[in-house]
Amino acid sequence: MENYDLERIKSVIQRAQSGQELTIGFLGGSITQGSLATEHENTYAYRVYKWWCDTFPQAKFNYVNGGIGGTDSYYGVSRAVTDVLMYQPDFVVVDFSVNDVDNIYCEETFEGVLRKLLCWSSRPAVVVLNNVFYDTGVSTQDIHNRLADHYGVPHVSVHDTIYRRMKAGEYNRIDITPDGLHPNDKGHGLVAGEITKFLERIMDDLIQDENLADDSNTDAADAGADTENDIQDESACSCVLPAPVTANAYEYAKRLTIREICPKLSGFRADTHEKMGHLDHFKNGWIGENAGDSITFELEGNCIGIQYRKTISRPAVRAQAVLDGDVEHPVLLDGNFDEDWGDCLYIEPVLHHDEKKKHTLEITVLDDECVGTTPFYLCLLYTSPSPRD
Repeated sequence: MENYDLERIKSVIQRAQSGQELTIGFLGGSITQGSLATEHENTYAYRVYKWWCDTFPQAKFNYVNGGIGGTDSYYGVSRAVTDVLMYQPDFVVVDFSVNDVDNIYCEETFEGVLRKLLCWSSRPAVVVLNNVFYDTGVSTQDIHNRLADHYGVPHVSVHDTIYRRMKAGEYNRIDITPDGLHPNDKGHGLVAGEITKFLERIMDDLIQDENLADDSNTDAADAGADTENDIQDESACSCVLPAPVTANAYEYAKRLTIREICPKLSGFRADTHEKMGHLDHFKNGWIGENAGDSITFELEGNCIGIQYRKTISRPAVRAQAVLDGDVEHPVLLDGNFDEDWGDCLYIEPVLHHDEKKKHTLEITVLDDECVGTTPFYLCLLYTSPSPRD
């Protein structure tokens, strides 16, 4: 089946066949979260999880959905542990194909996602899902697949299957995605179907392998014991991956909230409300309301990003970021969101592949008319150490 390394997926299937307890995880954006499905049970992610449950009733399955709307692989690589990997998944579908863009920066952040997933202690089987803009056929499929191929990770394409069938007249676009991007119940079912068809082909390969083993008079019991020992040994050893394609500065990206860093506050205030799950976005950050409010961070890294709220509750407060006193090149942080689907977790990179050293980052509310506007909400900062650290 092309040049994929399917051993991890085959291992998950074999463990499911033997009745073990397994965890099925998903990491991605709004489609993974389930946008436009009438209920969560109709999302592609839940349907794939249900396929595991129905196909292997002798096993017990846990479900972890780490989808967050409007987020790309930069946010994905920094939250993969807390939102998915801490639950020790055995199988993970990852999709940032319509929120990433076609550039070197997103290529690097997505590679960080893949490496973090593959090297996690549970050694999950990973499948890359590529969704698509149905009106244009655009996605970052080529970039993501090139990286997946480098690591032997299989990928499933909506563009090469559902989208092509739609263009051929098998479906009307409006019948599977009302907005040209997010699937409805029928569309989610089609996406899930492409993933489960891929898994069923692997099951067929396993059956053929077992038949060949029987024909060769292989002792099935001994082979099973060796396989289990191999799996245990593999999970116990350190992860060995090919050399990265990119500079790979984001594999170890860290999130800094009020729990991890204590900035100097001058007008800004910390939001200490309890965060209730990974979808409770705007908690544990910092709030600025008035012109001149500022917040100053001392931090270390060679890549730095700022995540803040862009809101549909316009007008919203704007701010600017100044790194290392460079007032001639401030970075605008505009809290106004021009779309209407909801408030957005927006990431603004302010440092990329610089020398690793201590930096000073100051964020200041601009001298706009702030009365009656939505406050500026600083969610968190990202720092990335050198890949050699």
